[in-house]
Amino acid sequence: MRYYLAIDIGASSGRHILGHLEKGRMVLEEVYRFENRQIRKNGHDCWDMDNLWQGILGGLKACKALGKVPTTVGIDTWAVDFVLLDKDGAPVGDAVAYRDSRTEGAEKLVEAKISPAELYTRTGIQKQNFNTIYQLAALQKEHPEQMEAAHSLLMIPDYFHYRLTGVQKQEYTNATSTGLVNAARKTWDRELLDLLGLPRRLFGPLSMPGTVVGPLKPEIAAEVGFQTTVVLPATHDTGSAFLAVPAEDDRAVYLSSGTWSLLGVENEVPITTEESRKQNFTNEGGAWYRYRYLKNIMGLWMIQSIRRELNGVDYVTGKARADWKLDVQPGEKQWSFPDLIAAAESAADFPSVVNANDDAFLAPVSMIAVIQATCATAGQPVPRTVGQLMQCVYRSLTLCYKNAITELSQLTGKNYTTIHIVGGGCQDNYLNRMTAAICRLPVWAGPVEGTAIGNLVIQMIHGGEFADLAAARKSIRESFDIKEVLPQ
Repeated sequence: MRYYLAIDIGASSGRHILGHLEKGRMVLEEVYRFENRQIRKNGHDCWDMDNLWQGILGGLKACKALGKVPTTVGIDTWAVDFVLLDKDGAPVGDAVAYRDSRTEGAEKLVEAKISPAELYTRTGIQKQNFNTIYQLAALQKEHPEQMEAAHSLLMIPDYFHYRLTGVQKQEYTNATSTGLVNAARKTWDRELLDLLGLPRRLFGPLSMPGTVVGPLKPEIAAEVGFQTTVVLPATHDTGSAFLAVPAEDDRAVYLSSGTWSLLGVENEVPITTEESRKQNFTNEGGAWYRYRYLKNIMGLWMIQSIRRELNGVDYVTGKARADWKLDVQPGEKQWSFPDLIAAAESAADFPSVVNANDDAFLAPVSMIAVIQATCATAGQPVPRTVGQLMQCVYRSLTLCYKNAITELSQLTGKNYTTIHIVGGGCQDNYLNRMTAAICRLPVWAGPVEGTAIGNLVIQMIHGGEFADLAAARKSIRESFDIKEVLPQ
């Protein structure tokens, strides 16, 4: 049996998922799960990289304990965050998290050197204040000595691949999220780097998904108990998730539903028009240079944040807080996601909505309080119960989906006939039903493990299990439970 291992690390946890084929069907097995957390370090919210590294090693050891040694391994994570390395390959500074406040005002530093319109024409990447380009501008201002000491830049999954193998590679799909890759030329935009004063030495050749990084370093192989080969997946988790969408034509909208909702389509060429920029669509690079033309929508982050607050936990400090006025107190009960869904259904007639894409919801001190304040400022009924609060979030998210599909159709000139939802959010049947009803389109929900499946698809194509992406998607349709939800 040939096993392949996807190490899929999201905002709150990482999973090791083994995949293999049985009579042409993909079979998955989660063998390990570990926590991902942010820590306060040197005045910033940072990723706990030591904890993540121990989690990666722990999952590899779990494979050995099961007697299921993977032929290849690949890691995917979120985008935009990075590690700088010095000439000896040691980290320079901390892995600051994209929700940290250091990028406040950083866009002005960039716009003083290049206009938003020209930047979009070059890179095709939507403006988000946490993009790597703005993180680097903030770092240049705060710690110029770190930039001087750095000899290479690795995105988070590239860094962990390097720690496993000792080989530094910069993977294409994640690199495009930096806002520093030329959309047409598909490589680092050297003129842009010079314009921004970023050292060219940080940016090497880009590698496509399917590229071999190398074998495990001998000391790593000895620690985990086996040798294997690291192969680049689409290391940007959305890039992997889109590969798992079992669409059969080009009239399907893809929605990767997790902490973020990434809604869009696959294009063969980037769309970098001024109208596209104004609508804030992005052209992220995908495997085989397929462009993921999509919009970032706040997603389940709002629901996850509300749940943490209701349960009395701050996502950074771990302390209880109550900056809001609801019919419950923090920690009064432990709310599950099914509890929150049931509460939303009980308040189905609550009308208030917010713009889920507003930066106010990116990293507020209190998600509940900012939703209430936004409704009050707009002259709408203020949610005072958990059900009203959740209904407001669900209604707001699905309206964002509807508006994004309308904009997408105008920009591409296509009418879309279905919505394919993959990722953990596709398990939320209430959200699926509301999406179908509000968007007036049938929804296909599944597979759940979209990101891990897409990661495995690249490894399996590299390993000769599938001839191409079309064959892999055919297997996905036959392998997993995919539910149809019709508009009511």
